Amino acid sequence: MLSNLKAQAPDKILMLIEEFKADTRQGKIDLGVGVYKDPQGVTPVMRAVKAAEQRIWETQTTKSYTVLAGEAEYRNSMAQMILGEVPADRLASVATVGGTGAIRQALELARMANPDVTVFVSNPTWPNHLSIMKFMGLPMVEYAYFDAETRGVDFEAMKADLAKAKKDDIVLLHGCCHNPTGANLTIEQWAEVAEILEKSGAIPMIDLAYQGFGDGLDADAAGTRLIASRLPQVLIAASCSKNFGIYRERTGILMVLTNDTTTRDMTQGSLAFLNRQTYSFPPDHGARIVGTILTDNDLRADWAAELEDVRNTMLGLRTQLASELRQLSGSDRFDFIEHHRGMFSRLGATPAQVETLKRDAGIYMVGDSRLNIAGLNSDTVPVLARAIVEAGI
Repeated sequence: MLSNLKAQAPDKILMLIEEFKADTRQGKIDLGVGVYKDPQGVTPVMRAVKAAEQRIWETQTTKSYTVLAGEAEYRNSMAQMILGEVPADRLASVATVGGTGAIRQALELARMANPDVTVFVSNPTWPNHLSIMKFMGLPMVEYAYFDAETRGVDFEAMKADLAKAKKDDIVLLHGCCHNPTGANLTIEQWAEVAEILEKSGAIPMIDLAYQGFGDGLDADAAGTRLIASRLPQVLIAASCSKNFGIYRERTGILMVLTNDTTTRDMTQGSLAFLNRQTYSFPPDHGARIVGTILTDNDLRADWAAELEDVRNTMLGLRTQLASELRQLSGSDRFDFIEHHRGMFSRLGATPAQVETLKRDAGIYMVGDSRLNIAGLNSDTVPVLARAIVEAGI
């Protein structure tokens, strides 16, 4: 039987990680993997996370199962953080295995409700979006998003493509800090997207993986909140990996806004069913950390302050890199880096130029020239800027 299996294409980012590890050169720079690193090159455990874990360790009396949907404290506090005003009469939710698990469960729910569902996805998008949907056999339609010339959003083309979505199709949107481009919609553009979806009856599915990494916790949720206030049905897949720094704990949530309480109850049962079929009870430790932080005023304030430091560090690196490139190139063509938000920007280099950076300068980034700003520090920014100009990008 097993001899019938076919070799699967390896994940390009994971391959890049292994290649970077095998490189023995001093001064190599990893801008590929999507993990925040501090100026010392470490992905730190946040202060509030350590304090919450200490509290859990001291007070927890059992490791028995919780509930299929995950603890209510976690789900409620996450809903408040993301939505602000929580429409409890419309909201169903489940804890998931990371943000990826939330995306998978959202797509499974959509397919249960509409076996003929088609998913509209931005061009480009996070590669795992496409991989999951291809594995599930879901029909996909790309919509225009990134303008390769301006390095911003091609909004007119995006609107024209979204207008083609039909009733009960899924439109996958990045809530903030678009991966891989770093180019975001303005709140006015979010309002226009909401109007298009209202007319068509297509259902928005928002991937919110980087709340707090762009313009701040509330600002990064503004588009999601606008959509939630305007549309009768919304899927929201959120991750705690980045903003709480608990990558390995695999902590995510799927929230579903419905038309009414009857549909909410039906949806809640379906979400619990999906968890049961996939992994039974969701992981608890990361969710309990997050719930502990968000429901304690002191821990929440300390976490928010440290998250703000992380965000400002990335903004400072963006400004520094754009300035270095402006001076070295004698051009403002790289100013988009300063205007992008989140961990990533798409540089606009060809695959050959990306290979040149790796070969000649030990600088590793994804082949489409997505670079992880958080992989830099103030000392490596000038090294990268010089290498970019020398590579003719």
